[in-house]
Amino acid sequence: MYEVIALGELLIDFTASAPSGQGNPQFEANPGGAPCNVLAMLARLGRRTAFVGKVGEDIFGRMLKTAIEEAGIGSAGLVLDPAAHTTLAFVQNAPDGDREFSFYRDPGADELLTAGELPEELGRAGIFHFGSLSLTREPVRSATRAAVERAAAGGAVISFDPNLRPSLWKRLDDAREEMLWGCSVCQVLKVAEEELEFLTGERELAAGAARLRERFPNLRLLLVTRGRAGSVAYWGDQEVSCPGYPVEAIDTTGAGDTFCGCCLHHVLMWGLEGFDRQRLREMLSFANAAAGLVTTKKGALRSMPEPEAVRRLLAEGGVEG
Repeated sequence: MYEVIALGELLIDFTASAPSGQGNPQFEANPGGAPCNVLAMLARLGRRTAFVGKVGEDIFGRMLKTAIEEAGIGSAGLVLDPAAHTTLAFVQNAPDGDREFSFYRDPGADELLTAGELPEELGRAGIFHFGSLSLTREPVRSATRAAVERAAAGGAVISFDPNLRPSLWKRLDDAREEMLWGCSVCQVLKVAEEELEFLTGERELAAGAARLRERFPNLRLLLVTRGRAGSVAYWGDQEVSCPGYPVEAIDTTGAGDTFCGCCLHHVLMWGLEGFDRQRLREMLSFANAAAGLVTTKKGALRSMPEPEAVRRLLAEGGVEG
């Protein structure tokens, strides 16, 4: 049995060597895709993981299959399609630190996964994780819904990350509708603060969290990331915040996924019933430190920090992890 199975996009991130507006940058090809980034961090932490998705049977698809296997992620659920192209994403940082994405995905292989291609292992997962990019169009939207249903029927904890990428949706209203569906079926929700405002219309973080939890009582653990400002966790009647760790960031791609993987690691340790304020703080501290460290390298999937490096940063910051 796998401890965590994730479904979604597996793609190549072409990361720019310089911020937008600064000359003619070179682009470096790095394996990526949010769900697999989450699994890569979990594998670093010793968890048994597997990925479900589709890539093209092309240069990039074969490169990605090798990359996830090298990361310790099970690849039996990865389909290589000779009739499709692997999705590509070009990522460039703006001078203010924001990222700009250009996707080559109309359709990409990840969008062509069908329900009939889902592996039986989904019914035996401890946690099933997915994001919103597999909800953008058919047939992968129906495959995602079928996977959630199968995993939930097998007793898995369902984890969801809205991961809004506006350019991939024809209408933002469609994005909001699909993301709210994801919120309705998960017990663990990791959301960036700007996505929380997008989903709820609330600019104040606590108000947005309260509105979302009131609408979706199925949410047992709500995790809100705030970039350099850190993160906040909501569990039961507890609200715990933790600051970020100052690092020399060169590429923020995958920071939220690293954070999410660390939090799922702690869910596996303690269960959704096993948290208290101290454990929530410990979880956030560890996840924030790991998310900071991954930004000090290019790429994400191959750049996940080792647990000892995370613990050293925690110790330097005066926090035990």
